[in-house]
Amino acid sequence: MEYCQPELLRKEMNRAGAARRPFLFAVNFEMTKGLFVLDPDQQNQVFYRAHDLSNKKENSFQPQAVTLKTKPLSLDEYALKFQTVMAGLNRGDSYLVNLTVATPIECSLSLSEIFAASSSPYQLYVPNEFVCFSPERFVLLKEGLISTCPMKGTINAAIPNAKKVILADEKESAEHATIVDLLRNDLSLSAKEVRVKRYRYVELIETRQRSILQVSSEIVGLLPEGYFSHLGDIVFRTLPCGSCSGAPKESTLDIIQKAEKEPRGFYTGVFGVFDGEVLDSAVLIRFIERTPQGLAFRSGGGITAYSDLKSEYQEALDKIYLPFV
Repeated sequence: MEYCQPELLRKEMNRAGAARRPFLFAVNFEMTKGLFVLDPDQQNQVFYRAHDLSNKKENSFQPQAVTLKTKPLSLDEYALKFQTVMAGLNRGDSYLVNLTVATPIECSLSLSEIFAASSSPYQLYVPNEFVCFSPERFVLLKEGLISTCPMKGTINAAIPNAKKVILADEKESAEHATIVDLLRNDLSLSAKEVRVKRYRYVELIETRQRSILQVSSEIVGLLPEGYFSHLGDIVFRTLPCGSCSGAPKESTLDIIQKAEKEPRGFYTGVFGVFDGEVLDSAVLIRFIERTPQGLAFRSGGGITAYSDLKSEYQEALDKIYLPFV
């Protein structure tokens, strides 16, 4: 397995799409590193699932007693990052910033075992590097249509009337509206008749640690004739993913750099699979990576001018879970 420059990745996606040849791709958040695998079902280096597109064996590993210990940064440490983001928001440099953190963890399962047991709709496992079990679609290109399902808004399902609470939350509502508008514009760069098909629907995610509710919307547009020859162009026009960066993108990325002080790598990048007819892809969230210091779980959330420090800190911690019950 070899990584490549994103510009080469884009061209390879265009060529393979024109030939209707299956491939897997991934690109990191900073758009400095890409992964391209032709005929992914015929190799055993990278393993994936994108709904029905998969080279993963059926779940044969059923974990029993599992330990997951976290060593999160303190509230004071998070506050320094949060204050950097709030300063940018108050200056008017951004309306929404996705702030993320890396949490050192100790887990009784290996990365491969987590992948094997995962029941998430989107999964990617690069041996000895990272595992991702994402619930969030990036873009789907199917039968002449492009769609995306931004996921913004998370709440512990155990909270009384959790669904009503999350849908009534003004901060969450404003954050969701901003991302829907941003991604609607992103899709309009490649598609016509872009519309919001479903707005702020709620899905339940069951995990070993807790059950959470996530709020999503579905946006759909009509692709032009001959779009198979431009799969790379279409995907790259929408990068970096708006739901994991913010709006407007350019100035928001500058705030993220100042607040996080380290590259995200493939976390909050995207990956996808093309089977010759359908391209399905996901945002690389719910992400555990191997670092020189050990395993780290990356998580975060959207910050607006209405955000509360303690609530955002807790949301980042609530998103640390294993993808099975």
